[in-house]
Amino acid sequence: MKMKILRHAALAIALLFSFAGLAYGGADVPAAGQSPKIDAIKQRGVLKVAAIGEFPWLPENTTGSGPQFSGPAWLLAEEYAKRLGVKLEVVPVSHETKVPILATGEADISIAPLAVTPKRQEVVNFVVYSRSSLCMFGLADNPKLKGLKTVDDLNRDDLTLVYFTGTPPETWAPTRFPKIKLKGVAGSGANAPVEEILAKRADIATIDNVAWPTLNKQVPGLVSFPPGDECLQSKEMSTDVGLAVDKSDPVFLAWLQAVYDGMKDAVTAEELKLLKSGG
Repeated sequence: MKMKILRHAALAIALLFSFAGLAYGGADVPAAGQSPKIDAIKQRGVLKVAAIGEFPWLPENTTGSGPQFSGPAWLLAEEYAKRLGVKLEVVPVSHETKVPILATGEADISIAPLAVTPKRQEVVNFVVYSRSSLCMFGLADNPKLKGLKTVDDLNRDDLTLVYFTGTPPETWAPTRFPKIKLKGVAGSGANAPVEEILAKRADIATIDNVAWPTLNKQVPGLVSFPPGDECLQSKEMSTDVGLAVDKSDPVFLAWLQAVYDGMKDAVTAEELKLLKSGG
């Protein structure tokens, strides 16, 4: 009986190491013949990435020295090139060409930050590494906001929420805050209707989470919901953001995803560092 138990234990340990090997082995570069895209990249010695600067995912360095880009998308691109043993080449694109360029083969990966949408998912595959979302903010000394801690706490009929008309919050806010009073104002070119808050014509305003750190530095006396760093990782009106590849090579996609999975914490930390710096 004792020997039988030991054999079962040994088998369990062997299986555990086998599964662990599969999990971590997934980040190894696929052997020749498994991925046409990887074979082509290694043969040319260059990983071509479509890029256009966008904070905080891919800020562009305009100083003329150092790497052309930074941010989580660039961190991933550099790691991919390193593991493939090739150079990294940037292919400049516009917002109109950052997805179609993958079908032409002029770029292997589009690291231009892309919101994941059903329409885009029809033509490309994504490695999701971030998300865009909303925060709410108001005056810290507003007595109506005293004691409120969470976004849910804002759903009160004595509060007024302001947003720019014609933007996504206009349709999102009524379902997220059925009790709150809603106020739409014309866009001013700013990231948020902060004037309405400062003039006390509204209690709460919406803002993209990536724009909050800069506004918080520029305008003292504000408070965010969710509070502090939680705003930077808000899940309100969340949209996935990722890099994209053509659908033709599932092995290439699986490898890209496995590499990201292994460095997820570093990618997240890079984004948070940039967000806290405010660009």
